[in-house]
Amino acid sequence: MAGFDWITRKFWPGGIWAVLILLLTGLPGDYFPQVISFWDWLSPDKLVHFFIFGVFTFLLLWGYRAQYRASKHRSKFVWLIIILGTLYGGITEILQAKVFVGRDGSVFDFLANTIGSIIGIVIFMLFVRKNKNENASVL
Repeated sequence: MAGFDWITRKFWPGGIWAVLILLLTGLPGDYFPQVISFWDWLSPDKLVHFFIFGVFTFLLLWGYRAQYRASKHRSKFVWLIIILGTLYGGITEILQAKVFVGRDGSVFDFLANTIGSIIGIVIFMLFVRKNKNENASVL
């Protein structure tokens, strides 16, 4: 079980953030502004979706940054996190539509979740690249 403990320790930041996302998306809808049309996609609501899912994917990758840096197959990590972020974003929207009281699922929210996930990955990759360049200049 030592291998499993290693995996779960690295997963905690992303896992805790995922629970926070679930709690936030489960709050009654009258706490948040409603978005009706596609043109309102840059409303504060969508920016919140970008942010929370960007942080989610960043934290998932951050837990495995050593493996990411050492891997020759980094694209597999990236695609796995994109899939996880997209699936989780879809699940939260389905829960809002079918389970949570006072909430409505939205395709536009789902798109914002997915874009936020991708933004989080890009920020992680830029951060890793920046740190790699700084560490190389110190040596």
